[in-house]
Amino acid sequence: MDRVRCAAPLHVPRPAGPWRGVRDNLAELGNALVYTTWSEWLPSVLTTPRLRQLLGPDWDRYRRTPGAAVRYRFAAARLLIKYTAAAALATPPEYLDLAYRLGGRPYLRGFDQIELSLSHTGDVMAVGLSRTGRIGVDVEPADRFVRLDLLETQMLTPAETRELAALPESERAARTLRLWTLKEAYSKALGQGLRLGFKEFGFSPGGRLRAPDGRLATRGEWGFATHPVMDRYLLSVACHDAGLNTAGDTSVKTMLDQGFLSAMTRPPDEAR
Repeated sequence: MDRVRCAAPLHVPRPAGPWRGVRDNLAELGNALVYTTWSEWLPSVLTTPRLRQLLGPDWDRYRRTPGAAVRYRFAAARLLIKYTAAAALATPPEYLDLAYRLGGRPYLRGFDQIELSLSHTGDVMAVGLSRTGRIGVDVEPADRFVRLDLLETQMLTPAETRELAALPESERAARTLRLWTLKEAYSKALGQGLRLGFKEFGFSPGGRLRAPDGRLATRGEWGFATHPVMDRYLLSVACHDAGLNTAGDTSVKTMLDQGFLSAMTRPPDEAR
């Protein structure tokens, strides 16, 4: 099969969008990737009268979270997930029920065919969404300090170590950070996080998944990409095509049975 393509990240500075690119990328590529800053979404957290409805079961956790900054970041991240999914599914965001698997990975209750991944660091938040298979995202500051001597023993395969040694010294830290974000994104896509040994898999300079000895480890069912965002961050994504026949139309009306749809599209107080 051809190599899977991961969608380029889209900047969504507010809940109003723009969102059209999410639907377009999901239809064309089977996945979508958005990013923003929590400060851009903070006004919506502070002013929307629908915050409780939008957060749903996360409302109590939001209210219990100590520290205003942490609490607002939590709310902004959940709103970003819900609005991104709502754009893909063509449904109001408050009708979506966000839940969590073991380890904290978010998912949409009732939409098992949709995969989600969230990453945030500093002021930046990123959400990946896929209808064809697993997806993982990771974002890191581009100027993050990198201890090459430590990372070589903790995360680099023999092939990666050889390739880094052949680079000019001035390029090694940037390449190592790119490898780190790719490995984070892939491990998140697998649902493993840091439990997956980073020395057990590697990446080619072109972003292909490889075995520790440098051999290619996939036949194109995985795609990987790294992008600079907001002038000071690196955003990497890992996206998978499971080879299933997923619906090209991801609207709620297409993906849900009519009984569930009628319950969702009634006002929340009537649906209970």
